[in-house]
Formats: sequence, C-alpha cells, structure tokens
Amino acid sequence: MEFLLLRIGKRPEARLAGGAAAFKQLPKRGAPSRRQPMCARRFLLLIVFLTLLGVAGAFAIFQFGDKALTSFATPVGHFAAPPPSTTPDYANDAAWLAKPGLARDASGWLPAGVVLTKEASPAATFFIHPTTYLKRDRWNAPYDAGGDAGAQAQLFVQSQASAFNAVSDIWAPRYRQAAFGAFLLKSADATKALDLAYGDVLRGFDAFLAAQDADTPIILAGHSQGALHLSRLLVDRKAVLGNRLVAAYVVGWPLSATADLPATGLSACTAPDEAACVLSWQSFAEPANPTLITDAWVGTLGAGGERRRADMICVNPLTGTKDGAAPASANLGTLMPDAKFANATLAVGQVGAHCDKGFLIIDGAAPNLGPYVLPGNNYHVYDYALFWGSIRADAQRRLAAWRKR
Repeated sequence: MEFLLLRIGKRPEARLAGGAAAFKQLPKRGAPSRRQPMCARRFLLLIVFLTLLGVAGAFAIFQFGDKALTSFATPVGHFAAPPPSTTPDYANDAAWLAKPGLARDASGWLPAGVVLTKEASPAATFFIHPTTYLKRDRWNAPYDAGGDAGAQAQLFVQSQASAFNAVSDIWAPRYRQAAFGAFLLKSADATKALDLAYGDVLRGFDAFLAAQDADTPIILAGHSQGALHLSRLLVDRKAVLGNRLVAAYVVGWPLSATADLPATGLSACTAPDEAACVLSWQSFAEPANPTLITDAWVGTLGAGGERRRADMICVNPLTGTKDGAAPASANLGTLMPDAKFANATLAVGQVGAHCDKGFLIIDGAAPNLGPYVLPGNNYHVYDYALFWGSIRADAQRRLAAWRKR
C-alpha cells in the first residue's frame, strides 16, 4: 500500500519514524494486464480518505465526500509522456539516492550508539522508497525532485534502508514516482503514471544487478509505493534473480498467498533462518479496525485469482515467521526520534507483536513515535521504525542461511 501525509515537509515528526508518503494499491476485478494499477487506485482512495480524515480536511470530507477528495488530490490535466531527457540515467550517480561510493548516501546512517559491523563479503540490497511527491501539478514527479520530496526520499533511505547496511551495500534509485493523486481515478492517465514510475524502477534494478558480481546475494526491500513496484518486479525479474535472492521485504502492502505469490515463485517466510522468501506486514495497534482495508482489498484480482482475507500474508518481523507472535522482549529495537527529529536512538524491548488474520498487531502500549497513526489504529507510517533492530537481525540470519545453501 502507500500512505500519504499531507504536510510532511512541515511535520518533521514523521520523517525519521518510518514513513510519510501515500498508500497506493491493489486492483479491482478487471483486465488482467492492469490489475495492479487498478487495485492500487482503489486502495489508495481509501487510505487518502483515512489520512485526510485523521490529519486534516475532515470538514471537507464530511461535507463533500469523494468529490472533494478527488478534486484535492488528482493531478491537473492529462498525463503527457515526459521528454526522454527527463529519464533517469542509472549509469550516473545523480540517478541514485544510495549506492556504494555515493556522496550524501543516507543508507549508511545508524541510530545513536549503534556501531556498524559489516559483513566481509556483503550482499547487495535494492531499496525502493515510498511516495514523497505530494503535489498535484503533474502525474509523475521529476526523478531529481528537490524540496520536501527530495528531502523525504533521503529520510526514507535513512530510516528504512539503513536497516540493511550491516549485511549489504545499498542501492536506492531515484525514480519518477507517481504522484499520490495518480491512484484516485480509474483512468488511462493514472495507469500511464504508474507504469512510467515502474519502468524507471525496473531500469534501475537492471542497472543495479549488472553492477553486481554474478555470485552476490540480493536483498529486495520497499515500502508503500515502493512495495507496489517491488511486487511487480518480483514477477518480471523472477528468472534473472534465480537462486540469488536472500529475501524480499514487501512492507506495508497486502499480499495474497494464493493470488499474488505464485507468480513470483516465492512463498511467505515460515522460519527465521529461511532464505529466498517474502516478508510482508501491516502494523496496527489494539483495538485494531482494518475493516476498511479488507473491504477495499478482498475480492480484487491478482495474477492467481481472487484475493481472500484468509490468504493475506503476515510475516512477523520479530519472529521472521508467517503468523508469528513475540513479546516486547524479543524486539531488538524501535527507532525513537530526538526532539528535533533529526536523529534517533534504538529502544530495545518496547513493542511486541502478533499476526492476526493477515495483519500485524502491536502488543502493549506503542511508544510515541509521532502523530501519524491512522484511523483504526493503523501504524503503517511506522512499519519499519517499530521493528528496525529486528529487521536488521532478520536480514543477517537470512543471509547466513543463504550462504549455507
């Protein structure tokens, strides 16, 4: 999915603690070739509604409903293919947010007090950041967008991709992300915007893979819009990944064990030391109310058929297992931002969690990470921040398991 914060550039609370972007997702019943984009639009409409209701604009939503929302968020005009000169050239450093040797590479960030001890022969992680472009002046952001969008993309690399820097070199492409409003309409414009963004991601991945030695293990990770593109990439590059995949972290995006995963050739992780599997979770606190999400997702079509609630995947990042449960004592660290939200410490043992009917439910009182908990106690913004230390350890275990294969 893809989560959206309206004024993220002016609300630094969300910058470090896990995400502020725009939920996008899932197909409706319809043309197989467009299943992902169609469902994405339907799902994001729900999430944008929740965000506007929970953060700002409640009066307009109550008074004018979907029309006000669509008017507020939909990009102006029709999609127009940008000129070739705007296409990111992944042979150049300027097209990357993170890669080995890159100046201002935020993926090397660590919480205060954490010391980096890196693998002698590291894996390579390809990380796809979530939506940061919240304007409606175009259907796709420039890949080198500055301002709030550029700053937030850097912060996502810092607070999310950094979880993998102990085991891997990290590559994170800039891409012409679809503006969040691209998901609100079932239209040719929206489909083209999504496809343009995914095309950049795919080219970035091909450049990333070409730069690796033939025996380098690969980790894939993304969140929200990034997870949407990652779910497509797992299908389209299944053959070239071969037996090199350590794990895929498709976070903040509903996946079906029967309708989505078979096309990837992968399954949900069932053991903490299993390699070549998928982790996916969506975080909620009690009392959790995910009804609006399930109403938007159940019955939509994936490559393998109709999505059902019973088949929604939850892999607990604390246990590394499908449908797992663990107490707070098992949590190796939650990112706790400082007063200026410019850095963070790692708080161990703060949050437990268990899987329940496809969702990850936080046990106990969640720490105060910022104000962006969505209605229904949806902690999507904090999917990575809540479990940063455990995600880090999970990647280490899976790489060790991959090396033993």
